[in-house]
Amino acid sequence: MPHLYVHVPFCRRRCVYCDFAIAVRRTIPGERFVDAILREAALRGTPEPDVESATLYFGGGTPSLLAPHQLARLIDAFAPAPRAEVTLEANPDDVTGENARGWANAGINRVSLGVQSFDDGVLRWMHRTHTAADARNAVATARDAGIENVSLDLIFGLPAALGCDWERDVEMALECAPDHVSVYGLTVEARTPLRRWVERGSIPAVDEGRYEREYLLAHEELEAAGFDHYEISNYARPDRRAVHNGVYWSGAPYVGLGPSAHSFDGETRRWNVRDWARYETIVCGDADPVENAEHLTPAQQRLERVLLGLRTVAGVEAASSGSFPSWLREAVAAGWVQAHDGSLRLTPVGWLRIDELLPRLTTFLEGG
Repeated sequence: MPHLYVHVPFCRRRCVYCDFAIAVRRTIPGERFVDAILREAALRGTPEPDVESATLYFGGGTPSLLAPHQLARLIDAFAPAPRAEVTLEANPDDVTGENARGWANAGINRVSLGVQSFDDGVLRWMHRTHTAADARNAVATARDAGIENVSLDLIFGLPAALGCDWERDVEMALECAPDHVSVYGLTVEARTPLRRWVERGSIPAVDEGRYEREYLLAHEELEAAGFDHYEISNYARPDRRAVHNGVYWSGAPYVGLGPSAHSFDGETRRWNVRDWARYETIVCGDADPVENAEHLTPAQQRLERVLLGLRTVAGVEAASSGSFPSWLREAVAAGWVQAHDGSLRLTPVGWLRIDELLPRLTTFLEGG
């Protein structure tokens, strides 16, 4: 059964750190967008007749800018299984009572809120359109509407000059009693306002020491509150892990629809054109909007399995510790890697060093 991702590119404004494929619009062309997605789905044969979607994820961009009835059109067309996870990424200021009830009636049962911070000054710096109060209210509003599974996104590693209190952000998130929390370190991406500010020296580059301290603080606070740190950036209460995102980490097949959306069949990855206007023109001309594709060799597939496995608490299969090279024994002794029951897994400290460890671990696991 297919796992479906729908990329909704529209935003009211671009955040300072964002390099995603978005289209800033005052007026959201929701009906045109839904028509284009359904046309692409028909061109791709997705979903196949009588095949229910195992998960359905609306990402962006800002999917919550679509009207509830427009989301309902897509959900009805894709026919997710009765108990399937159907996720909507939402800005907190879009979570009104009317919208949330409309989402729930349409079949949305999980909302991922882009909170990012509970500091209003930081939110203004980020160019976010909501306030801390909006974020707190959004959780309650979603639950009042019957959407019980609520996830919060937070960003750490912000410039010290902003005066953001990361510990307070984590505590405020916990006060909202979410089911899931994702924490992402601030990264300086190309073609973003943040990159321009760093290049001209008005904002310093990320402080690695601060980055590590805040990441480990989140790990300690969230695990102490009963969350399972099950993937580098993700924490969940029991039975609340993100099912759809787990598809990516397991290497399972999925289908992506919309501008810049990626699809994967287990061997070949393909991705659509990035620009919304170009995507719409291509699809409305009954052509495939795919921009490019790559076929993974067996070696590349093995590499991906290692990388994805090391991102999760499950880790990867490995030989007995008696055959470990000295560098790996040192990594285990340093607390970066754990070896248990024939598997290797990274600790939170190890996850911070995954770029350093991955090449050596890949060579080791391949018998090199």
